[in-house]
Amino acid sequence: MSDYLEILIRSVGAFAGVIFITRMVGKSQVGGLNIADWVNGIVIGSIAASLATDLKTPAGYYVFALVVFMTLTILTEWLGMKYRPAHKIFSDEPTVLVHNGVILEGNMHKMRYTVDDLTSQLRQKDVFNIADVEYAIAEPNGGLSVLLKSQAAPVTPQDLNIPTKYKGVPSELVVDGVIIQQNLKQNNLSEDWLYEELQKQGIQSLEEVFYASLDSDGNLYVDKKQDKMTYVQDITDKLPDKMPQ
Repeated sequence: MSDYLEILIRSVGAFAGVIFITRMVGKSQVGGLNIADWVNGIVIGSIAASLATDLKTPAGYYVFALVVFMTLTILTEWLGMKYRPAHKIFSDEPTVLVHNGVILEGNMHKMRYTVDDLTSQLRQKDVFNIADVEYAIAEPNGGLSVLLKSQAAPVTPQDLNIPTKYKGVPSELVVDGVIIQQNLKQNNLSEDWLYEELQKQGIQSLEEVFYASLDSDGNLYVDKKQDKMTYVQDITDKLPDKMPQ
């Protein structure tokens, strides 16, 4: 077996192994990584890379290491769900950085958090004045949760006693010209209904549809593959190919 063929086989195996591990450990490891999760991901990636390219070491050693890390990851997740003290050890705890508009320097120092870090993350939450902050809490995954003071918080329909309608997640009915049959059935709709609605919008064939979805109010949104747009806004700062005369 040539080295290139062996690398190909090892790479496919390593890729499949990493996909398998991510499926096994669950979305919590991907959605909000704390420091331990981040380091764990780097180690697993390094092992997978070595499995693909290190031809001097038997592949079985790397496969065994991947299995060990997967098992340890699942075990710590299980312990964290069963025992709260274990969860605090593995995942850390949130830390209050701002309380009632006052920066808690002691907690900032413990977290090795700078004022620049704090103000930057506040701006990402559309908060530009620390005096408006009731609580700012550093989460274990590195994110910042912010509660504004009541006088600085945006007004909601509930504050004004305005009734609102339920707004659910739209159902995808057509993706790239293919009907999503499951979603059609879940909404108690038929293909005949879909074709009629498409015809109302001047569409004669499913092949014309790139995407179609149904919102909670029963409105059908349709995007065609061939969009007849005379102008598309360019948000970059690139110069046009031809300068206007």
